[in-house]
This record gives sequence, structure tokens and C-alpha cells, in this order.
Amino acid sequence: MTPPLVTPRFLTMFVFSFLVFISVFQLLPVAPYRMLALGGTPASAGWFLGLLTISCAVAAPFTGPLCDRLGHRRALIGAGALLTLITASYAAVRDNRLLLTIVVAHGVVWSALMAASSAYATSTIPPARRAEGLGYWGMASILAIGIAPSLGFWVYRFGWGVLCLELALLNLLMTCVGWMLPDEREAAAAAGAPIETMPLRRFGIEWRVILLAVCLSLISFGYGGLTSFSALFADAIGIVPRSTFLSSMAFSVIAGRLLVGRRLDAWGAGRVLMVSLLFPFCGLAWLALARGRLDFVIAGLVFGAGFGLVWPSFAALVMGSIPMARRGAAFGAILAAFDTGIGVGSASTGWLVRSHGFRPAFTVAAACSAMALPYFLLVRRRLHLGERGH
Repeated sequence: MTPPLVTPRFLTMFVFSFLVFISVFQLLPVAPYRMLALGGTPASAGWFLGLLTISCAVAAPFTGPLCDRLGHRRALIGAGALLTLITASYAAVRDNRLLLTIVVAHGVVWSALMAASSAYATSTIPPARRAEGLGYWGMASILAIGIAPSLGFWVYRFGWGVLCLELALLNLLMTCVGWMLPDEREAAAAAGAPIETMPLRRFGIEWRVILLAVCLSLISFGYGGLTSFSALFADAIGIVPRSTFLSSMAFSVIAGRLLVGRRLDAWGAGRVLMVSLLFPFCGLAWLALARGRLDFVIAGLVFGAGFGLVWPSFAALVMGSIPMARRGAAFGAILAAFDTGIGVGSASTGWLVRSHGFRPAFTVAAACSAMALPYFLLVRRRLHLGERGH
């Protein structure tokens, strides 16, 4: 019989993640306006997201192993409490330099939260349905991102302090939901699963995962450029609405996970990943040549069809050879690679757009994506990572 996927622990973790993302994605689009209100320039306003992403990427390989040592549930509760204090403190800040200092701390805590939540969510999913479960669990972030920006701007109408208070309350609620979760080690013992422990000397960075996850960086490089510049490209060639590409991509991500999700594990996470890595290249190449709205729709659908399946299939593949006691470190490594690609991609695409235009910029992003599959095949063969059980 197929083991159940939607259990009380899985649903609680889904709610936890929804609260995580509906909080942060209210903050991110509004924060630049707050920095402008405090006397910053448009260039400096972009540093809020930039420093959050960079600090998260740098810290993740270290906070992931720390979460393994503390326990994933304890890390969720601790990170939630710290985020409550951080979001509340934003309300009192009157200087952009201090705001950017706090956002660095925010990024470090965020890296721990992401690593611990991914590791804990994995423990709630039957191994035979891991790729499917991770795909469905990731829908929590997609749903939240669809709601959060509009909600954040609406709350911001009542003032920055009100927004920060609301975010702090959401993070406090998130912490309470985390408190309701059972300890993952006790839950595993109750289910009869062996509890694996690692000697202290082994609790370091998962370099093998980082090296393999570079293939995700090559994909997220293009994603970072798309989130920042696809709308500006639409404006430049007269396409309305400007969100055509991103809306099409979001639709394709959701549709792909709903339609393909149940078959991910049956087909094999490795096979799905290899096919999925081809689609972002095709979508970016189509966008680079786009002349009208239909081209933007097709490019968004093609890019999203692959991008939405890359993360769950990659995570499921790697987790097949990572013990529970190292999952935080592994997800920290994945997060570091993915966020580095986003940050470098956004900055590089901006420079290319200014220097050479939109089409060359997206052509470079397509070229990077084209290297993802060959890189994955080469490195996986040498590392023998993610081969057990697949």
C-alpha cells in the first residue's frame, strides 16, 4: 500500500512554511520604500534584498550543521523567536545603515530557518514519496508569495510600524506552530526508524552537496535576472501586462507540481531532474528572442515547467544518500548554492542590461542554464552522490 503523505505533521509543517513566507514576502517589496523614505537612493534600496540573500547564502553551510546539532524542531522554534525580535526591531530603526546591519542578521537567521524547515519537512514525508511530498510542501511558499506582496502594501498604508508589528505577530504565531510539532528524533523512534547520530567532528559543511548543487546555481542565475528584469524587458518592447512572464512562470510551476507530482518518485528523481534541467535553458532562449506577448507567455510556461520541478527532484535525489542527522547541513548547502546563483544572477543581469541590452543579458543567462545538465552529470558521476535508492 502507498504510505500516507498528508499527515497531521505534514499539514502542520505546511502551515508553518506558509506563515514563514507570507511574513517575509510582505517585507521584501515594501522595505525599499522604507529606505527611500529614510533618505536612501534607489541603488541603496536594492541592498536590502541583496544583503539578505548574500548573508543567507554565506551562513547556510554553517547554520545547517548547527540545526542538526540542536535538533530541527528546536532550531525552528529558536529561529522563529529571533525573527519575531528582528521584525519588531525594524519598526524602531531611523537610519538606513542600521537597517542594513539588521538585515544581515535577518539573513543568517533565515538561513537556519530554511535549512531546519526543509530537513524537518523531509522527515514528515515517506521515503517512497519524497519528491512528491517536497513538491507539494513547496506549494506553501508559492501560495504565500501570491498573497503576501499585495497584503504587505495594504498594511503599509497604515504605517511602517504597523507593518512591522504585524510581521512580528506572524512570526510569533509561526513559532507557536513550530512548538506544536513533535521532535523529529522522537517521532522517528516512535515509527521504528533507526536514529542516526554523527560524531562532533563530522558536523561540518556538506561540500559534496555544494559541488553538486552548482547545477542549481546555474539555473537560479537566470531566475535572479528574471525576477528583477523580465518586467522591464516587457516595458521596453511594449508588452502589457509587464508581469506576463512571471505570471506564466508561476502558473506553470503550480501546474507542473500538481500534474507531475504523483509521478516524480515512480519516474525517479534523477530522471526527472535531468529532464527538468533542460527546460530553463529553452525558456530563457525563447525570452531572449521574444517579440510579442505570446512569446513571453510561452517562455514563462517553458521556464516554469522545469524550474518548478528542479528543486523537489534535486532535494529528493540528494536526501536518498544523506542520513537524517545531516539533512540540515545538506539543505544548508543547497540553499547556499541556490541563493548565490540568484544574487549573482540579478547583479550580473543588471550590468549586462545596462551595458549591452536585454537580449544579450538573457542570452548569457540561457547559456549558463545550458551548462546545468552537463555539469550535473559530470559531478554526480565523480561524487556518487544521490545514487542510493534511485
